[in-house]
Amino acid sequence: MKKLLSWSLVILWMLVIFTLSNQPATQSDTLSTGVTKFVMELLQVITNGAADLKSFNHIIRKCAHFFVYFVLGILALNALRRSGVFGWRSIGLTVLIYVLYATLDEIHQIFVPGRGPAVKDVLIDSSGGTLGVIINLLLIKLLKVRESVKSLSAK
Repeated sequence: MKKLLSWSLVILWMLVIFTLSNQPATQSDTLSTGVTKFVMELLQVITNGAADLKSFNHIIRKCAHFFVYFVLGILALNALRRSGVFGWRSIGLTVLIYVLYATLDEIHQIFVPGRGPAVKDVLIDSSGGTLGVIINLLLIKLLKVRESVKSLSAK
C-alpha cells in the first residue's frame, strides 16, 4: 500500500509540473507575478522599498523550477526505496527520473505558446532534484542514528 501511495505521489507531482509547464507564457507570468507581488510586499517591509519587481519575478520563477524538482527528487527516491531499491541504484534511478523528466518538460514547452526550452532550466531543475535527494538521504541517516541511540539506551 505504501509503495502504491509513493508512486501515486510521484505521478501526481509530475502532473502538477506538467500542468504548470503547459500554461501559456502570459498565464504563467501572471501566476509568478502574483507570487512575486506577495513576496515583494513582505520584502518592502524588510528592505524599506529597495526591491525591484521585474528582476525579482525572474528569481521567483527560477526558484519555482528548483522547488518543484526538489520535491520530485524526494518523492522519487522515497518511491524507489518503498519498492525495495536501495543504495547507489536508488540514487542513480532517482537522478535519471528527474533529469529525464526535466528534459522532457523543456521539450514539451516548445509546443506551449510563448514558452520554449532552456538548458539552464534543466540544470536548475536537476539542482533542485539533487538537493532533494541529499536532504532525503541525510534524514534517513539521521533517523537511523536516532534509532540506534534509542536501542542502545534501552539496553
